[in-house]
Amino acid sequence: MSSNDTANEVDVNRVFIGAGCNRIVNNVSWGASGLVSFGAQNAVAIFCPKTAQILTTLPGHKASVNCTHWLPSTKFAFKAKHLESHYLLSGDTDGVIILWELSLVDKKWRHVLQLPQSHKKGVTCITGIMVSQSEAVFASTSSDGAVHIGEVVFPSIPGGDCKLSCLESLFVGSKAMVALSLAELPGNTDHLVLAMGGLDNKIHLYCGQRTGKFVRACELKGHTDWIRSLDFSLPVCTSGEAISILLVSSSQDKVIRIWKMALRGSSANTQSTCRKEVISLASYIEGPVLVAGSSSYQVSVESLLIGHEDWVYSVQWEPPSTAPSDGVSCQQPSSILSASMDKTMMIWQPEKTTGIWMNVVTVGELSHSALGFYGGHWSPDGRSILAHGYGGAFHLWRNVGVDIDNWQPQKVPSGHFAAVMDISWSRSSDYLLSVSHDQTTRVFASWKNVASLMGENSWHEVARPQVHGHDINCVTIIQGKGNHRFVSGADEKVARVFEAPLSFLKTLNHATFQESSFHEDLQADVQILGANMSALGLSQKPIYVNATRETADRHGNDGLDTLESVPDAVPAVFTEPPIEDQLAWHTLWPESHKLYGHGNELFSLCCDHEGKLVASSCKAQSTAVAEIWLWEVGSWKAMGRLQSHSLTVTQISFSHDDNLLLSVSRDRQFSVFAIQRTGTGEIDYQLIARQEAHKRIIWSCSWNPFGHEFATGSRDKTVKIWAVENKSSVKQILALPPFNSSVTALSWVGLDRQKNHGFLAVGMESGVIELWSISVNRTNDVSTPAPSTANIIIRFDPFACHVAAVNRMAWKTHEKPKNSRTMQLASCGADNTVRVFQVNV
Repeated sequence: MSSNDTANEVDVNRVFIGAGCNRIVNNVSWGASGLVSFGAQNAVAIFCPKTAQILTTLPGHKASVNCTHWLPSTKFAFKAKHLESHYLLSGDTDGVIILWELSLVDKKWRHVLQLPQSHKKGVTCITGIMVSQSEAVFASTSSDGAVHIGEVVFPSIPGGDCKLSCLESLFVGSKAMVALSLAELPGNTDHLVLAMGGLDNKIHLYCGQRTGKFVRACELKGHTDWIRSLDFSLPVCTSGEAISILLVSSSQDKVIRIWKMALRGSSANTQSTCRKEVISLASYIEGPVLVAGSSSYQVSVESLLIGHEDWVYSVQWEPPSTAPSDGVSCQQPSSILSASMDKTMMIWQPEKTTGIWMNVVTVGELSHSALGFYGGHWSPDGRSILAHGYGGAFHLWRNVGVDIDNWQPQKVPSGHFAAVMDISWSRSSDYLLSVSHDQTTRVFASWKNVASLMGENSWHEVARPQVHGHDINCVTIIQGKGNHRFVSGADEKVARVFEAPLSFLKTLNHATFQESSFHEDLQADVQILGANMSALGLSQKPIYVNATRETADRHGNDGLDTLESVPDAVPAVFTEPPIEDQLAWHTLWPESHKLYGHGNELFSLCCDHEGKLVASSCKAQSTAVAEIWLWEVGSWKAMGRLQSHSLTVTQISFSHDDNLLLSVSRDRQFSVFAIQRTGTGEIDYQLIARQEAHKRIIWSCSWNPFGHEFATGSRDKTVKIWAVENKSSVKQILALPPFNSSVTALSWVGLDRQKNHGFLAVGMESGVIELWSISVNRTNDVSTPAPSTANIIIRFDPFACHVAAVNRMAWKTHEKPKNSRTMQLASCGADNTVRVFQVNV
């Protein structure tokens, strides 16, 4: 991470990135490097399946990422042995394709170039093959009806430049192509074949030389609905001679077809040396002849694979696992992976005696909340398979069997699949809670891994307390004593209060190994084990500890009519990080209260530091609706309605002594209220200052932990520091230099109470995060006041930052050991990610 010279002792490390996968086909690619790439909004995210952690996000795309493709992919891992760098292509909804380079030596990423010939509409598929150790040919297709074919030559020396050339652009008409596959033709390797399929239900084959000029060769008919996926095998060897290749295709007609292209005039075609040609059951349905240069190939239907019950979105040949010594030819395993919207992935292999293709492995997601798989991918060694689905989640299975197959689910990274709007640290800072427009609330925590040799804690999603029917905009964790509780606000005008069930408290205990926090929570006498979702998916009803055995024998008075409930959740205590199926259904928290009062969608929430008051605001275009409501924690009575603003209040914050409440708004003003509790338990509040502070919307505010100073950040690209004097007036004491982008998030952390010194984290609409050192002078000598100062400490590395607007930041604030100078900063953004950074001072 870069910093200025005066403060180069501060460094920032990336601790955790949580993100879900864009809900689109062709978005995921598993590379020969062993890493998986996927699009998370407009970021290209890279994760390591071994550690189940997202390693980085690549900034560069201005629009949502549709597809990624590794060069070399898992299929060509045998050609990647001598490569020092691997490459990645990514395409977005604007039609832009970017080439990235990963150096294997130092694991550093580099933005190589943006392809000069961009599509006019969103990229729908990218495919590529390695034609030699240092050359790759790739093709991309888009809904603009164009297919671009290009060649990239990798540098021969480390750090050298890639040579990129466009070989051909094909226009396929109004029926766009959505699936592509490239292959070298057997026995004629200077010719390539490109298969494309799409909305006209046909597979179109084009042939061309390595230098370009692709011509239409023939089309394959048979599917009765859109073609969704195509994949060529590596050459199939017969009698030591590569004379045929296979093409597998899948469609929305639920059928998978295997096509064979055999070199005509070869010995294998005249004599029946191939096992499959002897069997009459697998005899071919003759198809067209494909001509490439002086060679011609007979195309025929090899097999029909019927077994899926819904659209088959993806098919992929198993990559060759053992590379031959010469590194040129490689044996193609007879194994195909398919992924479907019927929530299953299947592995297909030919039977040893008859040669008939059979489904040999089926894995899937049984959760009622799932909506099927968009793609399936093999690991380089063929021992793991990965799916990504409609819920933005990954599912990974590994074959752990020795003599017989035994596919077991594995941990994967997870996160939100829409913009993350708000985050809040728990009272004990054991976990981070986030809410998103994907209509879920998620808990992320550092799991103290006993098995880890490094002794490092890895972060995982440990619970999904709320799964809702509305986009969730804001959240606050109640900071007082007792059980863990939070309040969330969504697009439905009601704030909802949730309470941690016993199953979560025990899981948290396993994650953190902290007996103390668990015993304190037990004293709250938690009788609720978990929660069940009602049929309409809005309220989460409690499952009581003593009622877990009685779910089969229901009584009418428990409020759960069997006609209106979905299958029962089984709240579980997890001794290791849960996987998607478990998260989606068995980690819900019960809802304890609804807070009615606001007239529009809720926009911001905050809780005081004692845990006695919650403040809330909603979207507003008039003074009456722009009120801030105060709620008493526990009784949940409305204690006050604070009027000051005329438009939406964008953020609310209590000062650290809870005596002042600060609000900032779209009306460009901030307001400061004095808050006081009377002896009768009522709340006295008084507006002590209201001021137009910026030229545009004020998006964010944050209090100095050591005093009554606060910062405001605005769309006008400025941050200003203000001081409240004698609880009666506010004056500006500092203005930071203008930023390059709108300021959307602020968070202030104290470092030295004596000097009134701390760090202010500034998050921007561009995704960039900066750290500023703020020292506020408190001298009462008006004649010679020492100036307050603000200096930039560090600008976070772009490969660690968000790639879209930072929506909220929060410092982990629990007491640190005196000598410890490490702090953690959490952030969330419109790029669907939740991030945690470690700042070492």
